[in-house]
Amino acid sequence: MNVRTVGVEEEFLLVDAETGRPRAVGNVALAVTDSDEDELTGELHREQLETGTKPCHTLDQLGAELRSARSTAASAAGDVGVALAALATSPLPVEPTVSPSRRYEEMARRFGRTAYEQLTCGCHVHVAIESAEEGVAVLDRIRPWLAPLIAVSANSPFWLGEDSGYASYRSQVWGRWPSAGPYGPFGSVAAYRRFVDSVLATGTVLDEGMLYLDARLSRQHPTVEIRVADVCREPDDAVLVAALTRALVQTAIQAWRAGEEPDPVRTEVLRLAAWRAGRSGMEGDLLDPGTWRPAPAEDVVGRLIEHVRPALEEAGDHDTVHELLKGLLERGTGASRQRKVWERTGDLAAVVSDATSGTLPH
Repeated sequence: MNVRTVGVEEEFLLVDAETGRPRAVGNVALAVTDSDEDELTGELHREQLETGTKPCHTLDQLGAELRSARSTAASAAGDVGVALAALATSPLPVEPTVSPSRRYEEMARRFGRTAYEQLTCGCHVHVAIESAEEGVAVLDRIRPWLAPLIAVSANSPFWLGEDSGYASYRSQVWGRWPSAGPYGPFGSVAAYRRFVDSVLATGTVLDEGMLYLDARLSRQHPTVEIRVADVCREPDDAVLVAALTRALVQTAIQAWRAGEEPDPVRTEVLRLAAWRAGRSGMEGDLLDPGTWRPAPAEDVVGRLIEHVRPALEEAGDHDTVHELLKGLLERGTGASRQRKVWERTGDLAAVVSDATSGTLPH
């Protein structure tokens, strides 16, 4: 088997090392860095930087790429006097600053506070596909399994200086975009294109880049792009999310080739599954895609691993995924870690400081 390549984009906060508050210096950091432009880019807000890995065949290669990209971003942040933090939302209050670009400024004008408050950091996974037909087959068949990826990656419990009550509040804020969230099955490339054209024809979003579905066909690469995860505190957790995502894609393609129809679960149920995953992360019940009834998060993730077991084994990833999941369950998600630091210190600046220490390679 030729293992599909996988690549990861991660978004990070730029924070004051003393106060923990986000600093609007992303454009300055980009101006002074000499990194490859594909490795380090800006985002909607000046308080952010985004990294990107090269397409990778092995999880070891991906882990090395993630650590290298984080090191590059941390160095660029340090050059302008700030720290890099793998936080999917800012624990401390912030008034975000829109980056100086015509597109971002138009987004802010058109979407108001939804855009201004969208200081959120995600982890986007790209998996190679051979054709648009494969890609749409994947989109239709991975829908039931995207919510558990939110739970595994949950890393945003705090919002505007308070505990939000969610493990991934980023997923709630992201859902404010009119084009974001779960989607229905498409059935064919033609139907997918008609959907995209109909969205653009409404004049609501600026362009196809604002098609913020939980998963989509990439406009720039021959990949499916899965966009549900929070940026993870630990690089290992990002590798776990990427490994599960690649296995989901391969499993979906094999099912399509075998003539298996996708699960017809309604989009409304998927929204419930995503909400529950964002609410409790790995510390409560998720909806089990086998029954669409509540089940402990660890059991649902275990069911996900069983669902993709053949793909994991073919890629040589099965043992690594079990080790990565074991590590995650032992130390907890980023959200769990943030809350433990808060309970111990009562200091949100300490929460940010702890996140910066976990962001960099060990």
